[in-house]
Amino acid sequence: QVQLVESGGGLVQAGGSLRLSCAASGRTFSNYAMGWFRQAPGKEREFVAAISWTTSTTYYGDSVKGRFTISRDNAKNTVYLQMNSLKPEDTAVYYCAASRRGASRWRGVYDYWGQGTQVTVSS
Repeated sequence: QVQLVESGGGLVQAGGSLRLSCAASGRTFSNYAMGWFRQAPGKEREFVAAISWTTSTTYYGDSVKGRFTISRDNAKNTVYLQMNSLKPEDTAVYYCAASRRGASRWRGVYDYWGQGTQVTVSS
């Protein structure tokens, strides 16, 4: 079992930045690929970014590529999402997730999910 707790969300103006954190506890963090997803009201959960066990491979959704950066610190059991140049359409609840089967854009691969953190970008 892996427990995931997101933090760092909040209200920010368009063009601003936020850094989300996801702290993991339970099984060995470095054995899991990690992902970030987001869900806006009335919309499906959308892939944002993912990172492999070794940090050598990262994936990004098209809408965030070039603005968001995923990273992880296995010594701290934490994965981060640095979000720059935020837009109102980035407003959503952001979830982190852990996968034993590798990093993926597909949410069905992920075994564990956090409760989410709200990000609101004002125009």
